[in-house]
Amino acid sequence: MEHVPPPAEELARLDRELAELDARRAQLLTRRAWLLAALRPPAPTAAPGWNPPAWGAPAAGRPCAPAQPWGYVPPKQPSAPRSAQNVLLTLGGLLLTVAAVAFTLVSWGSMGIGGRSAVLAAVTVGALAVPAVLLRRGLTATAEALAALALVLTLLDAYAVHAVAAPDTDGLGFTAVAAAVLAALWTAYGLALGKLRLPLPAAVVLAQWPLLFGAWAAGAPALVVGWALLATAVLDGAIALWGKGTGVRVAACVGGSVMAFSALMVGLTLSVTASGPLGALAPGALLLTAAAAALAGAWRAPRGFARAGGVVAGLATVAAVGGVPAAALPQDWGVLAYLAAGLALTAVVGTPLPRNAALGVLVASAAVVAGAVAGTVPGVAAVLLGPVTLLSDVWAGSPEGFRSALGSTLPWTGLAAAPVVLAVSAGLLGAAYRWWPSLTRIAAPLIAREAPGSGGGPAGAPGAGTPEAGGAAAPGASGAPHGTGAPWYAGGWAGAPRYAGGASAARRRPSEAALRGAAGAGAAVLGWGALLLAGAVLDVSYAVAVAGETALVAGLLALAVRGAGSGREGSAAVPVTALVAAVAGAVSAGLLSLASEGASYAVFGALAALFAGAAVRAGAGVERAVFAVAATVGCTVLTGFAGRSLGLAPHEAAPLMLLVPALTVLFGARLRRNPVALPVELTGALGALVAVGLAVPDAPFLALVLALCGVLAAGAAVRPERRPVAACLAAALFVLATWVRLAASEVSFPEAYTLPVTVPALVVGFLRRRKDPEASSWAAYGPGLAATLLPSLAVAWTDPDWQRPLLLGVSALVITLLGARYRLQALLLLGGAVLALDGLHELAPYVVQVAGALPRWLPPALAGLLLLVVGATYEQRLRDARRLKDALGRMR
Repeated sequence: MEHVPPPAEELARLDRELAELDARRAQLLTRRAWLLAALRPPAPTAAPGWNPPAWGAPAAGRPCAPAQPWGYVPPKQPSAPRSAQNVLLTLGGLLLTVAAVAFTLVSWGSMGIGGRSAVLAAVTVGALAVPAVLLRRGLTATAEALAALALVLTLLDAYAVHAVAAPDTDGLGFTAVAAAVLAALWTAYGLALGKLRLPLPAAVVLAQWPLLFGAWAAGAPALVVGWALLATAVLDGAIALWGKGTGVRVAACVGGSVMAFSALMVGLTLSVTASGPLGALAPGALLLTAAAAALAGAWRAPRGFARAGGVVAGLATVAAVGGVPAAALPQDWGVLAYLAAGLALTAVVGTPLPRNAALGVLVASAAVVAGAVAGTVPGVAAVLLGPVTLLSDVWAGSPEGFRSALGSTLPWTGLAAAPVVLAVSAGLLGAAYRWWPSLTRIAAPLIAREAPGSGGGPAGAPGAGTPEAGGAAAPGASGAPHGTGAPWYAGGWAGAPRYAGGASAARRRPSEAALRGAAGAGAAVLGWGALLLAGAVLDVSYAVAVAGETALVAGLLALAVRGAGSGREGSAAVPVTALVAAVAGAVSAGLLSLASEGASYAVFGALAALFAGAAVRAGAGVERAVFAVAATVGCTVLTGFAGRSLGLAPHEAAPLMLLVPALTVLFGARLRRNPVALPVELTGALGALVAVGLAVPDAPFLALVLALCGVLAAGAAVRPERRPVAACLAAALFVLATWVRLAASEVSFPEAYTLPVTVPALVVGFLRRRKDPEASSWAAYGPGLAATLLPSLAVAWTDPDWQRPLLLGVSALVITLLGARYRLQALLLLGGAVLALDGLHELAPYVVQVAGALPRWLPPALAGLLLLVVGATYEQRLRDARRLKDALGRMR
């Protein structure tokens, strides 16, 4: 009998055989290509006067090469790869360098002065001269390797001169002079041998140290060291702009960045630690010079470097200008001086600076403001989150002041200027939002200052979009778009302004609207934070703090309701931000009010009324739903407070918590299909869930609460749109309440209580099915069957007798057969599940006994065998599962 494998196994086998055939074919094709290359005659050597048309003719006496298949590319003649050459040259240079170092350190002392001088002169001159000879012969890589060796030799020569000829010279001073001499030497050498790529970058690296080490050797103060660093950075910037070669420019950029950053850090440190305004003038001069140098470099740099130079110049200017008045102010108020200097940078809009450099300065201004605002975040977070500590001791009594209610250890005296920073920032953003059209008109010349494709420099300077800057030239870079004779600025600025690149104002309008909306949203948030933080800094009384936070929530709600209808461009972000801030402020105010019973009622009552009023005034949408949900939550919390005020235990207050869910059911019936109805009803359902959680410790109250929840769910099921979910939920709650009540009363025969409910429920279900044959069997028979089967099953699992399990099993079997006969899903599944669990209960002792008698290796072996069988027949089992699913789905 021939075994026919399943389709999945046969398909996997075919895939493996095809993969083997593909691998074998690739191997044969590779071998064939090698054989063709071996049989091909060597190509004739081209000689002067060779006739190119004769290249395709075969040589005399030689047969034609075999015809090649279409698409075949003959292999190239083997040649030494460049990587291997580089490895060999590198190893050779390293070995020579090691030998030179060993000679200088070990064998130097055994020679006389003449011998030493002769060796130094011969080796150094030879190492410097040989690359020139090699370049004339075209051996560039070898010349580069020997040039690297010559660089190391010159460094060793400098060390040897200091060790022998000038041992008493100061090391730092000698290093500065040696670095300057070597930098000049390698600059001249690199310019003389222009094909070498190493000497000029090496000269740039050596040029970083003369001024720094010279100032260090002279024992100069930190300010002089800063000037030395800045001078070196300026030299690097000049090399980066006008240097020759990519390596030179990269080395200059890296070195200039490091030196400029070090100089700025020196100036900033001296400015911040100055003892007075006069002491901050000298570091300020250093910082202003750095800013001027950065702007000078940004004037001709490509776009990215120009913007970076603008940022550096702006930050250095802020540190220099703001450092002088900051030194005269108290330490906590110095941030205002820097903030004012940062805001003053916005005047760059009216200057003739290139566009990208000006944008960098504006970014620096925004960074200063953002840094000042970021310093206030800890204080605002403490005000918002500090009242969380009151949850551990609700209604313990009103604290003395606002700070004591927050429970924070922040140094509030050090945050004295934080509210002012937030208020100033909020005022500026609000002004920008209010007068945005005027602001865009002022900034229009800045946007128009740069032609398309330019990098931000003046006319004639290479820009980011020009070939000189390494970028791709824009279409029509010669002055006119392709196919036209009009220049890029055709159309001018008459009417709608045209931005760089020819994009019209209509195309930029969405981004401008987003920026305007961000400005308005930032003004709302920062103003709210300023008022919150001002109360904590001033340490107002507890009553004022609670009233103030509630009033702020009211203001934010008014802004959220009216902001959407303002009609201003970009105003959509303002009401959304105000809504989020109002919710956060309501949570904080509610937590803060927990210290006092009267404050709790007043605050949560006011919040519920405010959110309810906002829900009424707001238009249809997400905002209205959020307002309604917040009002529902406030009312739910108030019912909880009422239970606590009445001295009720948590489980005793649980029925009182159902008052708000009942109102939400009535409210939903009133609203019907209004979009707000569903969120409000779901919020009420969460309140009912809280009530159930409170009643869990006491079973009788839990049964009562579950029954009341079932009544509410049944009331919601009256509405057709809620009936599918609410009806099933009501039935489940009623059944669960019955079980809990029976368990609380320690009833040992639950059938006496459940059967009187099951029989009429089944009769009602039967009548409904007769009236509506399409009705689900779960809605008709599910609640009635579950009312008896599930409690009986729970009791049967703890019943030591055999009568109840037997009767339950027989009943479940009959119900299962009826479900299969009449194709009723509820009867089939409920009866089958109860029958299976009841049978498992009866067989459990015997299963345990048999399992104890079996060897320990047998259960894993049986499980593995079962998995193998299921895996071998996986496709068939999957089809069976699909058929079973379809059969159940066709049942009612």
